[in-house]
Amino acid sequence: MFLNWGVVTLGVMQIVSALFVENFELRQAPGPSSRIDITGAMFSMAAPSPVPLTIDPHLVALIYCAPHQSGSGVFEVIFRKGMEEDAEQIARNVSPFTVDPGKFTYRLVKGELDFTEYGQIFAHCRVDHGPWHLVPFTLLPPA
Repeated sequence: MFLNWGVVTLGVMQIVSALFVENFELRQAPGPSSRIDITGAMFSMAAPSPVPLTIDPHLVALIYCAPHQSGSGVFEVIFRKGMEEDAEQIARNVSPFTVDPGKFTYRLVKGELDFTEYGQIFAHCRVDHGPWHLVPFTLLPPA
C-alpha cells in the first residue's frame, strides 16, 4: 500500500497526512517526544450490511504549524460524492484548533455517512481557506 506523507502547503498550516483509520493512539516517548500509533489505515471497506446504511469511519489529519505562524486555525472536512468542489455534499465538519508554533496537532473526524448505493466518496479537507486535500473512501458490497 502506498501512503502519501507529502506535505500540502495551506498558507498558515500544512496537512502532513489525512487517512481513514480504524484506530489512532498517541503515546509518549523519550525526549520528550510523541508517537502516533495508526492501525487499520483504509481507503475502502466491505459494507457490514446491504445498502441503504450509515457508516461512521474515522478520518485523522496530521497538521503542522510552522514556527513563525500564529498556531490558530480551522479544520474543515466536506464529504462529497465526487472529486469536484461542486459535487454533492453528504456531510460536513468544521472545528477550530490551536497548536504551538513549530509543532504538530491532529484532528479526528467521525463522519456519519449515508450510503444508498455502493461506491466512492471523497473527504475534502483543508485548513482555513487553503486548497483542498482529498482522501478517497469506497464502500464495497458485503463480503
